[in-house]
Amino acid sequence: MRSYQSVLILKPDLEESRVDEALAKIGEFIKSNGGAILKTEKWGKKRLAYRVKKNRFGVYLNIYHTLEPSGVVDLEKKYKLFDLIIKFMVVLLADDELERALGREEEVEGEKAAATEDTKDTKDKKDNDE
Repeated sequence: MRSYQSVLILKPDLEESRVDEALAKIGEFIKSNGGAILKTEKWGKKRLAYRVKKNRFGVYLNIYHTLEPSGVVDLEKKYKLFDLIIKFMVVLLADDELERALGREEEVEGEKAAATEDTKDTKDKKDNDE
């Protein structure tokens, strides 16, 4: 199995629930080709650099997944036929790139936990001083 990154641009007029449904369907595409999703990021609605299928905006999704090399062609065909996707890109990742991408989420979570602990410690010190 190799690691891949799929960057998808969905139609801009989708509600959050429809984006979640599309994400579930995309997950099914990956699993049906023998892959597994490692990490999903919703980047939200962004302005496009140029019009794509008459759209100036699009909802971006970034998906890190594993897949057999033979399944990439089938996955790209399913992306082309899925009517909510206006543009996509599938990129092969090296091991260190995947570790960096997956490690970034852990670092952010660690920073949030540390910030929460600092806030609690500061609050506890203020309570003790009073």
